[in-house]
Amino acid sequence: MNAKGMFVDTSICTGCKACQVACKEWNGLSGEPSHFAKKAGYPYRVANNFSGRSYDNTQNLSATDWRHVRFIEQFNADRSEARWLFASDSCKHCNNAGCLNACPVQAIVRTDLGNVFVKQEVCIGCKYCIPACPYGVISFDQRTGTVHKCTLCNDRIHNGLGTACAKACPTGSIAFGDVPDLKMRADARLVQLKKLGYEKANIYGYDEAGGLNVFYLFLDKPEVYGQPEKPVVPQDRLHISSGVTVAAAIAVAVGAAIAFRERGEKKDKP
Repeated sequence: MNAKGMFVDTSICTGCKACQVACKEWNGLSGEPSHFAKKAGYPYRVANNFSGRSYDNTQNLSATDWRHVRFIEQFNADRSEARWLFASDSCKHCNNAGCLNACPVQAIVRTDLGNVFVKQEVCIGCKYCIPACPYGVISFDQRTGTVHKCTLCNDRIHNGLGTACAKACPTGSIAFGDVPDLKMRADARLVQLKKLGYEKANIYGYDEAGGLNVFYLFLDKPEVYGQPEKPVVPQDRLHISSGVTVAAAIAVAVGAAIAFRERGEKKDKP
């Protein structure tokens, strides 16, 4: 069975945030807590808690914001021309998922459809998974004592439905389906954009973190969209460090053996 995933074509995203609203509605996610709002007597974020990032006041993914629409304003040197870039961001459901690798109680699992899912009844709130995610996706919720993130609408896709965000997207910027089919669609779209003069257009997610089941077509470098160009899964770095340590230990052992032999030879000389 092919893994399910999503292809996000940012070139046709209008920043309408319908996906963000649909995600919250389907998953029953509450408003984002805010220290300012709490001091003002409100339980959740209020309208004047502005971020200063254009119209982006969600700012980041969190335990109650599983989808985040980025607003990016770009200007030329004399600021006479500008363009907006939009991108709907979420968990990437990596094939080499750092969060899954780090979980000590197997609360984070990969289903038969390839999506990475947090079993709330098993999670102990240890937070080991949070620094293990190179994308800053997974977050701890003080109210539940567990971590949360996008599930790729686990309940919907296991009942033959697409994701709520893809269903709500009015331009088709978010497409749900079998990953191989989505890659064919992404490749064709990239060729089309290159012909139209978008030289910086690129696909993000084919190789990163073992391949992402939620991948993107960007019109600029990944860093512009807040994505690491070369994400590192901590466990991979650990393997490299372990290899270096073992090699160093072997080198020390060999050096000690040679020194011991040379000292023995000196003693044997008349």
